Parts: sequence; C-alpha cells; structure tokens
Amino acid sequence: METVRTRTDVGQESGWAARLTRRQGVGALVAEAAGSPLKRTMGVGQLTLLSVGATLGTGIFVVLGEAVPEAGPAIVVSFVLAGVTALFSALSYAELAGMIPGSGSSYSYAYATLGELVAWVCGWCLILEYGVSVAAVAVGWGQYVNELLDLTVGVTLPDSLSAPPGDGGVLNIPAAAIVVLAMVVLLRGARESAVANTLMVGVKIAALVMFCAVAFTAFRAGNFTPLFPLGTAGMSAGAASLFFSYIGFDAASTAGEEAKNPQRDLPRAIILSLVLVTALYVLVAVAALGAMPWQKFEGTEATLSQVLVQSVGGGSLWPILLSIGAVVATTSVVLTVQYGQIRILFAMSRDGLVPPLFSKVHPTTGVPRANTVIVSGFIAVLAALVPLGALADATSIGTLFAFMLVNLAVILLRRRSPGAPRSFRVPFSPVTPILGVGFCAYMLFSLGTDTWVAFGAWMAVGLVIYWLYGIKNSRLNQRPELQEPDLTQESA
Repeated sequence: METVRTRTDVGQESGWAARLTRRQGVGALVAEAAGSPLKRTMGVGQLTLLSVGATLGTGIFVVLGEAVPEAGPAIVVSFVLAGVTALFSALSYAELAGMIPGSGSSYSYAYATLGELVAWVCGWCLILEYGVSVAAVAVGWGQYVNELLDLTVGVTLPDSLSAPPGDGGVLNIPAAAIVVLAMVVLLRGARESAVANTLMVGVKIAALVMFCAVAFTAFRAGNFTPLFPLGTAGMSAGAASLFFSYIGFDAASTAGEEAKNPQRDLPRAIILSLVLVTALYVLVAVAALGAMPWQKFEGTEATLSQVLVQSVGGGSLWPILLSIGAVVATTSVVLTVQYGQIRILFAMSRDGLVPPLFSKVHPTTGVPRANTVIVSGFIAVLAALVPLGALADATSIGTLFAFMLVNLAVILLRRRSPGAPRSFRVPFSPVTPILGVGFCAYMLFSLGTDTWVAFGAWMAVGLVIYWLYGIKNSRLNQRPELQEPDLTQESA
C-alpha cells in the first residue's frame, strides 16, 4: 500500500521533498501553450507596445525629482546603468519566453527548472508585484487627474473622495474608477485591449517627445558641468532609484498564449521594448537637466510639468498637454499590468495551484472572465481604501526575486536541456545571467527593513495557502506524466 500511495502522489519519486521540488516538463508546457483556449491575436508590434505600456508610466513623470538630487547631471548615466542592469534580466526573459511561450512568465520558467514550491513562491511574488503596483499606479492616476483639473478649470476633488482613510480621506474614487474602466476594456478581449493600449502608448510617447522639444529650447550645456558633482557613488545611488522605472518590460512574456508567433516575436518584443524605453528615458533626462539646473530639483517633486513651468515659462498650454499625457500614461500602465496579473493567475489555476475558476475562459471573447472580475475588484478595493506607502515598495522585492529566478532558470536549462529548441539565446551565457542574479541580489538587500517585514508577512500567507490548497490540488498529482524528474532526458 505504501508503494502505491507514493506513486500516486509523486509519480516516480517519493517523500515531501520530492513533492515540493517536482517540475513540469518543458515539452508539456510548450504543448499546453500550443493548445491554449486563449485567442492568438498579437503580433510583434502589439507585444512590444504591451511591454512599453506596462513600463513607461508614472516613473518617468515623477522619478527625476527623487533621483536627480542623488546624482546631479550624472542622472543621465544612471539611466543607462539602470537600463543595462535591466538588460541582463531582459535577455534571460527573451530566451525563456521563446522556449516556453506560455502565460505564466517567470512562474512557468521556475516550475520547469526549480520545482513547484519555488514556482509557487515566484507566482505569489508576481501577484504582489502586479496587484499592488496596479493599485499604486491607480492612486497616481487620481493625483494626475486632480492636477489636470486644477490646471484647466481651477478645481480639484476633495480629499474625502480622492484619498484613502490613512491619507486624510474616506474613499479614493478616481483610483477605483480607473481599475474598473480597465476591467471593462479587458473583458472585451485581448485584441481590443491591445488596440486601446497601442493608442495610449502613442499618446504618452508623443507627450514625452513634446516635452523634449519644448525643454530643448531652454537647453544650457553648462548645466551638465561638472557631470559627477556627487561622485560615482551618487550616480550609482541614482541608478538604484531609477531601476524601478524599468519594471514592466516583462509584460509581453505573459501574452505567450495570445501571440501569433510567440517563439519568434516574444524575444524581439521584450528586447525592443527595453531599448525603446531606455532611449526615451535618457532623452527626457538630457532635456530636463539641460532646461533646469540640477540644484533646483532639490526639495521639489519636479514632475516634468513643473520643469516646463519653472524653466521654460511656456504658459499653461505645455503643462496641460503634459498632464494629459501623464493621465494617459498611467491609464496604459493600469491596463497592461492588470492584464499580466490576470494571465499569471490563469496559468497558476491551470496548474491546480489556485482554484479552477481563474482559468475558465469565455467561449466568445477568449477572456478568463471570472478571473478578470475578481482580480479587478480586489485591486479596486485596495486602491480605494489602502494608503500604499511602504507596501508599494514591497513590489520591488517581488520583481527582483522573479528576475533573479529567471536568470537562474536560463543557467539550469542550459545544463539540463542543452539541445532543446531556443529561438533566442542569451549571449555570453552563463556570465550574463550570473551578472543578472548578482545585480538583483544586490538591489534586494539594499531595500529597507520595513519592506522586508511586509514581504515576509505576504510570503507567510502565501505558504499557508500553498500548504492547505496548492500542494494537494496540483495537477502533477493527477497527471504525473507531465512531471519532468530529469530534464537532461529532454535533450537526448
């Protein structure tokens, strides 16, 4: 009896350790993605704009005020350094997205390489990253709407209706409203969501190009002398702050089952989006620092609209246009990141680690409808009632942990499955992914104690859920043939 029970539970292996480390086969993951009920409607252009939409948002509109005092004019170099840091992980994402083109992103990659427990932890980190960051961006959207109302009609919403209880309000209605609006768009289907995102990305890129054009009229080269007034340490500190402006480039990897040609297009979209975002960030930084001396950024939020008002004096037109661009930018981020959150839960549900309700797809729209409504409702409540503060910083831990696992997955799969088909290969492996792990680990341990405490509490809740539900309902219990006890067999 004991032998029968063990084979039922863990296939060819035995013991709790084996259950926690069981892996899904790469071949099984690829076959499952090929037969997905989701509709394949996205080409490389839409996939690239999906990642750009998730990345290019609130960060560039507010980050200069926080980062410039740390680095001075060297903030331009900081943007490049942060972009290179993100590139290490982007290359690893590109290889794995072309190899395992599913909806689970780094969760699925971890499942194929590091085992079920680590995959669950990775998925739980992504839920934190995506869910809380959407709520944080939604709160920022409400602030931009208030700024736009003040610039155009001279009125703002009262705090009681535009701030959560902890920030002196009662209910943040604008933040909840944008989440619900994004839900309505997402329920219409992936094609419609991609079209809406494409339009919004076009608007926010146009707004940033407009900012550069206006700011360059007041450009003074002397503002960049000296380039490193706070030393290279200041430049590095600025890069650490700016790294989080790059979070979101991995959004295309959650659309693997809705891409027309995922093996070819996903790697291209991930790398193209990062290159485009980095170029825009550097251009905006050069324009802003050239228009206003870096010392004036101290003590101010220094959004781009403030840079125009203080240094260019373009009247009310330019700040209004830029505020419109900021509203559209944050709307795009809410839409695309919410999309990614839903697809990751879809993949986890299909694997049996969360209830099957999250993987039910509507036959007409090809959308996981219940999943979309539940996730959007939770995020809307979070955005309306919770002052995020340090909790939003916990998204950084989730992101960096996921990035680190993706780099490790590349190293492991190169050893276990050297002959498996890869449409893109990370150059200079294993050096490149090892550098990716190192940079992520460095930034993880540079985060504050409060952030680690919040993250620890979140992970404790996640492990309880896995122990009570996921480990028993995992699909690998019912279908041990999907398990890959030795991935080296795959390359034979």
